[in-house]
Amino acid sequence: MHQIRQPAVAGAFYPGLAAALASDVQDFLNIARQTTNPASLPVSVPKAIIVPHAGYIYSGSTAALAYALLPAARQLISRVVLLGPVHRVAVRGLALPGADAFATPLGSVDIDQQAVAAITPLCQVATSAAAHAQEHSLEVQLPFLQTVLGNFQLLPLAVGDATPAEVAEVLEVLWGGPETLIVISSDLSHFLPYHRAQSVDSVTVRSIMHLDACLTHNQACGGTPVNGLLLAARKHQLQAHLLGLCNSGDTAGDKGRVVGYASVAFTQGGQHVD
Repeated sequence: MHQIRQPAVAGAFYPGLAAALASDVQDFLNIARQTTNPASLPVSVPKAIIVPHAGYIYSGSTAALAYALLPAARQLISRVVLLGPVHRVAVRGLALPGADAFATPLGSVDIDQQAVAAITPLCQVATSAAAHAQEHSLEVQLPFLQTVLGNFQLLPLAVGDATPAEVAEVLEVLWGGPETLIVISSDLSHFLPYHRAQSVDSVTVRSIMHLDACLTHNQACGGTPVNGLLLAARKHQLQAHLLGLCNSGDTAGDKGRVVGYASVAFTQGGQHVD
């Protein structure tokens, strides 16, 4: 029986109707291309990106800065390894969904079953349909991926109680070549006053740019998968590029209690900043 993980936050975090969703995503991507200085962009297609996962009115514009880099590899990227933190169901390790596909209003994306088989023997990898059922951190990335990429398969992992080394070990198995894109879904600080958040988030971004895998969950809700990526990025000598940094006070929120957002791309060939 074909198991499809149905969208849980369509109509809440992003539009629930396909036409409106496609239009919104395209608008975000167009604005990202128009407002980005080409001289500041990485010269190669990212191997990995860090993108936020709030409602699109809050963080869609920041996420689009990274996704706007991907159409150049539309025919090259055939697998997306997507990691995000659990928000509702606690899990030990990294949880697979036990599904055959993930659906959004734009259609469904097949799960890469070969990739599932490759990491299933790892002791930190489990299967939890419950962890994925209502989880937004992974789902909100899919409409962007469906828009900028061609045919691709997905390996979604809901990350719970794990060490950065355990995350990095999973990424190493799945690393692949240019056909594999790694997407880490994470917001930054939560519910601080505007200027305090700016200060905290600037320190967090500095750690990310230096590939220092030391982030706490107060700095980034997806600190665990981010730290795992930073370990892997250091091993593979990736270079980090900050594409955008803001918070909900800059987009659609109250400045009294804000959530931070960053968009970061990691490319092959280049030394990280030390």
